[in-house]
Amino acid sequence: MKKRSTQGSLVYSTATGRICPGCLRPIAECVCKDRSRPRDGGDGIVRLSRETKGRKGAGVTLVKGLPLADAELAKLAKQLKARCGVGGTVKDGVIELQGDQRDKIKEVLEKEGFKVKLAGG
Repeated sequence: MKKRSTQGSLVYSTATGRICPGCLRPIAECVCKDRSRPRDGGDGIVRLSRETKGRKGAGVTLVKGLPLADAELAKLAKQLKARCGVGGTVKDGVIELQGDQRDKIKEVLEKEGFKVKLAGG
């Protein structure tokens, strides 16, 4: 089964899975690495979660599901870090902020027009 986007380009194939819209290869074999395009936001819901795995007990807040390109994601991460007064980073389309900042982040993202859910514990 093959699925096409509204513009007509191939986005999914049951044989290979998700297809890169830039080079039309499976995502795992993408050669263009076109990160100027917005990321696939999934179901349109931004999920905020707290995680401590692999961080020696130090908790971080993860912001997943933002349908933004890398440059816009970095800009938003900078805004969130300043608002919360903490450090953080962007890794693979996920914003990581130090500490449990879910309530502050939810407020900011809802003002920006995103639908936000608290995920996990």
